[in-house]
Amino acid sequence: MSEEAIKFRQKATFLQTLRSDKWWLEPLLVLLGLGAFVVYATWGAFQGVNYWYSAGVEGFGGYLSPFYSPLVYVQEGVDGGASLSHALLGSWPEWWPSFIPVSPAFFILVFPLSFRFTCYYYRGAYYKAFAGSPPACAVGAIPQKSFRGETFLLVFQNLHRIAFYFAVLFIPILYYDAFMSFFRGGEFGIGLGSIILLINPTLLGMYTFGCHSWRHLIGGRKDCFSCTSSGKLRYGVYKKSSWLNRRHKMFAWFSLVWVGFTDFYVRMVASGTFTDPSTW
Repeated sequence: MSEEAIKFRQKATFLQTLRSDKWWLEPLLVLLGLGAFVVYATWGAFQGVNYWYSAGVEGFGGYLSPFYSPLVYVQEGVDGGASLSHALLGSWPEWWPSFIPVSPAFFILVFPLSFRFTCYYYRGAYYKAFAGSPPACAVGAIPQKSFRGETFLLVFQNLHRIAFYFAVLFIPILYYDAFMSFFRGGEFGIGLGSIILLINPTLLGMYTFGCHSWRHLIGGRKDCFSCTSSGKLRYGVYKKSSWLNRRHKMFAWFSLVWVGFTDFYVRMVASGTFTDPSTW
């Protein structure tokens, strides 16, 4: 780096740069993409209706929004809501504060959102897009008076490896929902919603198992694979995880967009706005 460039970087104010490319495009897209998802997910969580579709047929089967799965409690009688038989713990609890809307999503979204919020890729992405810290490589950042060390946000992000275990639990749950979507009243069939629900946990799994925490857990902390009896199996899983890890950014966005789209599709079908093409 030239002496002139070094001096410029030391004195650069916010957004100043010597770069001539469209460096601002990626943080802008992240700002719009993540911002839109946060707004939609918040709106969807507060609705508490139109999260379940079974075409009015009782029995096994139906479409359940991933924002609401698994159903911990259920309030009966709401439009597009599941029946009490689908709730893990029964009817809506009396201790629920009256000033908070009734929505099963409030028991669910905190876990997958904690995993994404603390994700290594998303940290760098939203630091640049939302905090300008810095907006991009070799671009002037928002000035800070002093380094304050690890504040609350940085400490909270250390929980990523714990959030990973919760994220893994949702993969088989969502696959069960996908399996259930191929039935309506116990009768097997295929609907567009079934395919959408099946793709959802597949993309989420590819994002989750490409996570740096999983890669470290399965083999990244080992100095020698061949030194243990399970080394060959561990190395095989590690290689597959490394393949996903190299595409972590891609699967992070694919899975984020798809889980939002899945909720949107179930919501539109449950409300009667869309007609679900199916074999039933």
